[in-house]
Amino acid sequence: MTRQIIRVTGQDRVDFLQGLVTNDVTRAPCWAAMLTPQGKYLADFLIVPKGEALLLDVDAGLADDLVKRLSMYKLRSKVELQPVDMTVARGTGEAPEGAIQDPRHPALGWRHYGAEGDDGTDWDAIRVAHCIPKTLVELIPNETFILEAGFERLHGVDFHKGCYVGQEVTARMKHKAELRKGLTTLRVEGEAPVGTPITADGRAVGTLYTQSGGRGIAHVRFDRLADGMEAGEARLFPE
Repeated sequence: MTRQIIRVTGQDRVDFLQGLVTNDVTRAPCWAAMLTPQGKYLADFLIVPKGEALLLDVDAGLADDLVKRLSMYKLRSKVELQPVDMTVARGTGEAPEGAIQDPRHPALGWRHYGAEGDDGTDWDAIRVAHCIPKTLVELIPNETFILEAGFERLHGVDFHKGCYVGQEVTARMKHKAELRKGLTTLRVEGEAPVGTPITADGRAVGTLYTQSGGRGIAHVRFDRLADGMEAGEARLFPE
């Protein structure tokens, strides 16, 4: 797990983030995302209060771009963004003093900022069991729509907080009768590389991502799910 902590300070820090991200910053710690104006995912992160600051816990591969994008919106806001060297420990056993519960799902255990270590939990197994997407695997910048990725189920979006970048598109998707596409778990016989296309009777169904214990997370068209789908050498079945 390679994470970067971005420290957000200044008297406008809450209002600044509140107008940009998908979740209600006043209820932090929380999980949130930043979107394009067209509603597509750019980055996801945990927002954690720490004294007179908010910590953004983000995948290191997206940290530089996130800081640049947030900085574009600063204008006259009294806020400062600073990447800091801070370790993140996590586990699923007894939480140490000062740790927070991961706000996405109880199975993801705790996170402790400023400490080191991982208790050896099989995180992929947990993610597959609960269909929890991972940054840069199931969550793909400029491609993923957060409602298709389970953000509502995983407490990553608030529909009552007011406007944020990409809010209009997200709200329209919310009020559709139902989503036609999205992440789901499938039974997997065999293995296939992450990102392998899924087909059924020669028609595209979707893409297979993380796999663990004979199951996998896939982004699919729900109306094309069928027994005996194929992804490379693997065969897939709805659960």
